[in-house]
Amino acid sequence: MALFDEEPPKRKTELVIGEDLSRLSLDELQGRIEILQAEIARVEETLVHKRAHQGAAESFFKR
Repeated sequence: MALFDEEPPKRKTELVIGEDLSRLSLDELQGRIEILQAEIARVEETLVHKRAHQGAAESFFKR
């Protein structure tokens, strides 16, 4: 049973690459940019860790 003081459920932001953006509001577009920038940073961080592991593995097996 919902209470009156509860916030309405937030819409889940699902990003679809190549999607028509013309229907999105300015706030939705800005939110989308922030989500994508955070995802880019997450992917770049993962790349750094994977490259470090790859380098360590290559130096270990080249002995």
